[in-house]
Amino acid sequence: MKNEQVIKAAYEMAVDRYAAVGVDANKALEDLQKISLSLHCWQADDVSGFEVAEGELSGGIQATGNHPGKARNIEELRQDILKAASYIPGSHRLSLHAIYGDFEGKFVDRDKIEPRHFESWMQWAKENGMKLDFNSTSFSHPKSGSLTLANPDDEIRNFWIEHTKRSRAIAEEMGKYQGSPCIMNLWVHDGSKDQTVNRLLYRQLLKNSLDEIFATKYENMKDCIEAKLFGIGLESYTVGSYDFYLGYGAKNNKIVTLDTGHFHLTESVADKISSLLLYTPEIMLHVSRPIRWDSDHVTTMNDDTLDLAKEIIRSNALDRVNIGLDYFDASINRIGAYVVGSRATQKCFLQALLEPTAQLREYEANNQLFERLALLEEAKSLPWNAVWDMFCLKNNVPVGEDYIGEIQKYEAEVTSKR
Repeated sequence: MKNEQVIKAAYEMAVDRYAAVGVDANKALEDLQKISLSLHCWQADDVSGFEVAEGELSGGIQATGNHPGKARNIEELRQDILKAASYIPGSHRLSLHAIYGDFEGKFVDRDKIEPRHFESWMQWAKENGMKLDFNSTSFSHPKSGSLTLANPDDEIRNFWIEHTKRSRAIAEEMGKYQGSPCIMNLWVHDGSKDQTVNRLLYRQLLKNSLDEIFATKYENMKDCIEAKLFGIGLESYTVGSYDFYLGYGAKNNKIVTLDTGHFHLTESVADKISSLLLYTPEIMLHVSRPIRWDSDHVTTMNDDTLDLAKEIIRSNALDRVNIGLDYFDASINRIGAYVVGSRATQKCFLQALLEPTAQLREYEANNQLFERLALLEEAKSLPWNAVWDMFCLKNNVPVGEDYIGEIQKYEAEVTSKR
């Protein structure tokens, strides 16, 4: 770890500098400590899961790259997640997909999964101070095809309805066990590669499926519905579009999931925050970094993520926004991918917490637009990094780039031998 005296001295100077623009850096640290990310289990094993009848990735899901050392079983996955978490300041959650059950080497089809298949995950999470979130899994299955919950075939559609019902029941048991609501995200890849003349039919089927799935009310889980612009092999039409799920969420009081990779590259996901806060109970975020398409690159501290964090803080909406990560890069060290993306997301929220919002709003209210723009620009070079270093020090995780060597050591001693 770097020199603690230097870190503390830099922090004290940063506190004074921020105080000069009306910002309490100590309060920002306290608020950042309360932000929990939901780490995504599928970064550690390239979205493989632990089903006995493991199939190829489908439904527009692709994990590109062949970096050695991916997790091959539950034990390795849990080991890697804990290792990654040890380099991420704060306390965080873990998001599981339904294909990550503890099936004990037995074939369990998706419409037969039960809470008992995730009991060991609940126990493990409790032992390691984590809370769990959950996701139904409609891709990579013989019955996936291009349509699941929107499939006109009753047998196939009912199969996926049953799977999703069971996923909600599992999420309910997770929430009950951990004493914290389990966020259950529903995303299906349904769509068409080429033109369709049945847009309304498929959306009516999806709506009907959702109505049936959500008919059972639970107290210990929260439902999220996730849209997408398009998927690979499903480029022309997506049944569960943003408009579809926004309408369904607003009408039925459901949480809408905003995946930062699921929109047109020129769209501002940050701009959607204030609208959803008016019409939906909460928001779920899946933070990733799209390049050209939904390529799920590791999140970095870029303008898109910064704008997203700032809009949430400006809206005073931390208590209504759930922050999850959703990327899977198989071309680099997977533990490193976890750490880089998580810390980058936290850095964005820290900068948002350190923004001199009160002064900026005063300028705006007084129509002092030059002054507003000037302060926005000057705020970019305020010493937020000194506050970040102190946050890492307080949480006893590597400061700065020190984690690089630690992850290299873990790769040399553990993952490279798999």
